[in-house]
Amino acid sequence: MLYFSKWKAIAILAACAIIGLMIVPSLIPSAAYDALPSFLQRKIVLGLDLQGGSYIVLQVDQSEVRKARLEQLRDDARRVLRDDRIGYSGLGIQGDSVQVRIREGQDADGAYTKLRALAQPIGGALSATGQLDTDVSRDGNVITITPTSTGIQARTIQAVSQSIEIIRKRIDQLGTTEPSIQRQGSDRIQVQVPGLQDPSRLKALLGQTAKLSFRLVDNTMSAQQALQGRPPAGTQVLYSDANPPVPYLIEDRVLVAGEDLTDAQPSFDPQTREPVVTFRFNTNGARRFAEATQANVGRPFAIILDNKVISAPVIREPILGGSGQISGSFSVQEANDLAILLRAGALPVPLQVVEERTVGPGLGADSIRAGIIASIVGATAVAVFMVATYGVFGIVAVFAVAINVAMIMGLLAMLGATLTLPGIAGVVLTVGIAVDSNVLIYERIREEARAGRSAISAIDAGFSRALATILDSNITTFIAAAVLFYVGSGPVRGFAITFGIGIMTTVFTAFTLTRLMVAMWVRWRRPQHVPI
Repeated sequence: MLYFSKWKAIAILAACAIIGLMIVPSLIPSAAYDALPSFLQRKIVLGLDLQGGSYIVLQVDQSEVRKARLEQLRDDARRVLRDDRIGYSGLGIQGDSVQVRIREGQDADGAYTKLRALAQPIGGALSATGQLDTDVSRDGNVITITPTSTGIQARTIQAVSQSIEIIRKRIDQLGTTEPSIQRQGSDRIQVQVPGLQDPSRLKALLGQTAKLSFRLVDNTMSAQQALQGRPPAGTQVLYSDANPPVPYLIEDRVLVAGEDLTDAQPSFDPQTREPVVTFRFNTNGARRFAEATQANVGRPFAIILDNKVISAPVIREPILGGSGQISGSFSVQEANDLAILLRAGALPVPLQVVEERTVGPGLGADSIRAGIIASIVGATAVAVFMVATYGVFGIVAVFAVAINVAMIMGLLAMLGATLTLPGIAGVVLTVGIAVDSNVLIYERIREEARAGRSAISAIDAGFSRALATILDSNITTFIAAAVLFYVGSGPVRGFAITFGIGIMTTVFTAFTLTRLMVAMWVRWRRPQHVPI
């Protein structure tokens, strides 16, 4: 156990040095960090509780999920019945169901069969559950289509997954560092953005569905007349975002939808110098936009975002280039945020803010200061105890623990991990566990010496026989850390990551670095008795 070849010793020292030095990019100024090669640009990111930032929890509105599913079923039922030339009446949403009456009794069986095909397997066609997300029933000529609670729950989970990706796109374009976006339960999303001190902007950015559409303004009557009487069929009254809001009578038919956008960028109008948002359509959107503007020259069309009219310009001439701009008395930040929303895409359903808080940078600095003080006090106490109890072997243990901590921080930097206050607690706890491994080895050496072995034989036997005990204790502790990581979330995961990495580096240093240093000391001093 005490013999090391030259190359094995070099490999151990090189591994410790390389991993430990990976912490350096996290300690140098930003200018020097940016000058490093890309493969070295790995550093530890401070979490929300250490550098401050914004924390927000969003919840998917299940009533909106149900409403969207009912509207989809209604439109699909209309399409199916029209395609099969089946006469119907009274198609509409009734409570939590879609109902339709088939005019001719002989068509009812065929309509029922066709509409049953609207039900989809929960989890997709490859799912083995056999459950359907929709229940289709018939009472005479009346067919009722009802989304099941299990189907709505599955669509809610799907909406959360889609929303997480869209939220990540929106936040990434803010230029913030290492945001944390995690699912919380079946219908909630937890968002942490370190360094962002404006939660209102984050809430506004994430709270908008960002469903964009281009529709024509109806000129058959004014919006005021429509409000006083009844709007024409296929129209609705929408309001602008101005103060006071201005009503517009808008056609329901969508000329072009936001899904056809390929890019949106904040810019300035060359004539008025006001902030605007320029946009560009894909091939399909450009064709549809050109056809719509060619056929409606002289008519106003509305640009609508989340059922609010941003602007309603008049089509002066056909727009054939597949691009345009949105103006609406924006500030520079509002234009930038709107461009971010349009680039990232629309959320599948609205999200409600159920919790929000902001951690100031001062509180984060206090946390860092408290964590450093606790680490220094704990490490000093451990070092004094080890040196006082085990002498020169205690010095070896302290040095090995210091390298162990450096390796932990280096591995965290290599992984680009986020360090939180619980993470610091995990590092401090690892120091105790690392010392515990050395204590087991040294006490085993002491027992072997008392049993009459020579110094070198006792040292060798101590390392050999303590291996099983140390592996057993560290493996069981690592299993606990793994369970914390997979079951926990947020700060618990931060603790589990640092703690798990610390356990692995502890086993490595205890049976390679510590043993190597003791072997070098034995070869140098040739001790006649164990110096403990």
